Formats: sequence, structure tokens, C-alpha cells
Amino acid sequence: MKVSTVAAMAALLASTAMVAQAETLRWARSGDALTLDPHAQNEGPTHTIRHQMYEPLIIRDVTGAFEPALATDWAPKEGDPNVWVFNLREGVKFHDGADFTAEDVVFSFERAKQDNSDMKELIGSITEVRAVDDFTIEMVTDGPNPILPSNLTNLFIMDKGWTEANNTVNVQDFEGGEITFATTNANGTGPYVLTSREPDVKTVMTRNEDYWGRDQFPMEVSEIVYTPIQNAATRVAALLSGEIDFLQDMPVQDLSRVAEADGLAVKTAPQNRVIFFGMNQGADDIEADNIDGANPLADVRVRQAMSMAINRDAIKQVVMRGQSEPAGMIAPPFVNGWTADMDGESGTDIDAAKGLMADAGYADGFSIRLDCPNDRYVNDEAICQAAVGMLGQIGVTVNLDAKPKAQHFPLITDGKTDFYMLGWGVPTYDSEYIFNFLVHGREADIGTWNGTGFDNDDLDAKIASLASNTDLDARNADIASIWRVVQDEQLYIPIHHQVLNWAMTDAVGIDVDPEDQPKVKYFTMN
Repeated sequence: MKVSTVAAMAALLASTAMVAQAETLRWARSGDALTLDPHAQNEGPTHTIRHQMYEPLIIRDVTGAFEPALATDWAPKEGDPNVWVFNLREGVKFHDGADFTAEDVVFSFERAKQDNSDMKELIGSITEVRAVDDFTIEMVTDGPNPILPSNLTNLFIMDKGWTEANNTVNVQDFEGGEITFATTNANGTGPYVLTSREPDVKTVMTRNEDYWGRDQFPMEVSEIVYTPIQNAATRVAALLSGEIDFLQDMPVQDLSRVAEADGLAVKTAPQNRVIFFGMNQGADDIEADNIDGANPLADVRVRQAMSMAINRDAIKQVVMRGQSEPAGMIAPPFVNGWTADMDGESGTDIDAAKGLMADAGYADGFSIRLDCPNDRYVNDEAICQAAVGMLGQIGVTVNLDAKPKAQHFPLITDGKTDFYMLGWGVPTYDSEYIFNFLVHGREADIGTWNGTGFDNDDLDAKIASLASNTDLDARNADIASIWRVVQDEQLYIPIHHQVLNWAMTDAVGIDVDPEDQPKVKYFTMN
């Protein structure tokens, strides 16, 4: 055989191998990322899309264990418990070819502490991030912070030069409706590069062939086509017809149908997330009710009665088709501070609830608006519809207003809702995360998702102390005492712990992530 012929065959084989590796993942779920700005919104689906393109210093794998990302190792500084040292990965480049260095980390953390950032609560204990050299940084905290690494798994690193060049040094004002270059463009170090972005329509990403982890992870998907499909029936039809390969938000009513279909599989796991209702107890009067000059939600007896009216078992069986676990506290079992006793404290008792309503002076009830998303949680609007009938049994007439999450969430963060649905995951696996966002009084850089109006200075001080308490027994005792206040004050009405159902073709190989954050670099394509 001539040398030229051998060379030609080798080239053909190489070309064939490259074609064989060209695998497109057609991925759908109910809603889209709210923004691509890495620090503008602390929201699950938004993080999920960004995780494909951007990277934090540390991530969690599908088991929930820490895994090095842009940091290779980290530890408290010897002799100084107020400082954490992170050694950074060398040889990493951003998608535009710029080198990743400590300067980018310092810049990103400073940016994430801005007022418009939805990530600032996570790094509130950090007083300074400084570069020791190009690949070493030190984080100085206000007192020892033993769980600091847990707060960093969704804190994405941006390229300082790219951000400055594109006038996006300031975090997008999402609630104010601002659109910036970082809203629809991305330049990370992650395994996939943004090719095109049509918000709420389609996002396309291609494999980063220069990714530092190219040989460490399967990286078998060469292209991601992500399509948000709000309608549940349409999502399932797309999977059954072969239009998509991976469905993240599998409607519970179609689980058996999909699981029994040839070439399809459903994988299920408990999620690190609780679904609940929030109530504005802090205002003297509220706008969304029919009571003039008073706020019925300010009376703990009313809040307790409303919780007692919710039949969580019925929601589980009828609305969720068995795919949920009734909750009595707004912490999932994954989280430090959760207890089975507290999680069993919410029960249904209509007669007792009516008695509490009468004792509070609302025997005839009242009307109120319930704000609910319709494209964020599993059967979110259907849960709210069920609650309308349940609350009606104790005289609370509920007017349901369901809308997409992009319009729903600002109602909470801007204080424009009195009764609302929210779901909360806990990426740190510690109660401090819940307290910082949902229990601490609302201030410029903390309590930003606390729409209840609850504000207790003594409790706030105890919450703040959790970040620097290295006596774990004493810290856990403080966590338990804070939970006792949350429970006794009925700050929220827990509904259930959400269960994840991912559906996919037989070609897709991946385990369900309890954070509901699939990272495509782990996917295999058979």
C-alpha cells in the first residue's frame, strides 16, 4: 500500500472518529435562565445554565461532595483562622483566550458584593479577597468561618478584562428591568461556549475543546440545545416524539407513560428543596386583602390556622401523584439543622383552624391574593389552586394570580406581595443559608428574599454569629433555637419536599443531581 493511501485512510478514520464524537444534547425544562449575568440572580435554573459556561472555585458533584473547579485546594491559613487560602488552577483560559488568574477572582468577588448582586448574602462574612500571586488568593473573613467553602459553589468567576471592555463591571439591575451585555453574552472558563441566546426561546452552547478538564470528564456532548417549554403536555410530547433527549422537569402525571415507552427512562431522587408559602406579617395593613386598617397575617393565630387548613397529604396524592414528601419546616432533610420532629409539626385540622380564626377576630374570614409562579416548581400553579380550596374551608377566600417566574420573583424581592409561593434549595447544606435569605430582617445585603416582614434584632445577631462560631455543638444549638422561633412564629407555611424526576432517552447517561443542576460535562451519550 502506498504511503499516500495510508495517509488518506488515516485521515478518513480520524474524520470519522470526530463525527462519531459530535453528539447534540437536546435539553428542555419548563423555564429559562432569568439572566446570564453571573451575579444578578441566585436562582436554580439560572445557575444551571451558567454552570455549563462559567465556573466557581468549587463545585459539588452528583453526590453532593466537593470537587475542585477553578481552585485545586483550599484550607484555613495556618496560624490565622480568619483567612482561607485557595490555590488556583494554572493554565486555564477564558473562552476568548484570556488567561485566568487571581486578578479575575478578586474582581469577581468584589463584583458579587455589589448592591444589585443576588449573591452577596453568601459572601457577607468576607471582608477582603486578596491576590498573593497569580495563582493564590486569600479570603479574609470577619471571624473564623468554618463553612465558607460551602457558600462558593455557585459564585462564578468572570474575566476582569472582558467585563471591563463590555461595560458590565456593575451587576445587572434585574429587578429594575436592566439589560446589559452580560445578560445575554458569556465568557467563562467552563466546558461549553455560548453560541446563541434567545431568552425564553433557545440557547445553544458548543463544547469548549480547550477546556482544562477536557480529558478528566466524559465531555461526550459536543453541542447543547436548550429549549424552555412551559406547557407540561408539550414537553412530554417533545420527548415522546424524539424532538428532545433530556427533560429536566418531568410532569408527574406522565411518569408511567414515559417510563413505559420504548427507548426512554425516568430517574427519580429526593431534591434538596422545600416548597412553601410566605405571608407578610410585618405590615400594619396590606393591599391584597379586604380588611381595611388591619393586617390579618400579623396575627400568629391566623398564620397557624392557614397552615392547619393545608392538607399536604392530599396535595401529595392528588396534585403530585405521590411525588412529594409533606413538610413541616422549610429545610430539606439534607440540611444541617433539619429534624424529623420539626418536620412533622404541620398537620391538617380544620376545626382547630376555624377556632384560631375566631379567636383572632376573623370568624367570618377575609380575602387575599396569592401570588404563584407557573413555570418554576413541579406543578406550582396546581399546588396553589389546591390551596385555594383548602383555605376556603376556614373562610379565607384566595384570589390566585399565577405568572411566569421572571415576573413572580421580583414581587417577593421588591416587597410587592403579601401572600406568595416560594421554593428554596440549600446548596450549602447548612441552615445558615436559609436564615440569611429568609429569616434575617431585610437589609441592603441580607434577608433579600424575606418577604414576611419579620425582623427580630436578637435573632438577627444570633444568625450573624453562625458564620464565625467554630464550636459546632454550640453552633448547632443556636441553629435549633433559631428554628424554634421560625416554627413558633409560623413565618412560613411549609408544603412539601420536592422530588426530582428526570426523563431521557436511553442514549443519555447521567445520575440525578439533588441540586437539580445537571452539569453536561458529566453526561455520556451512548
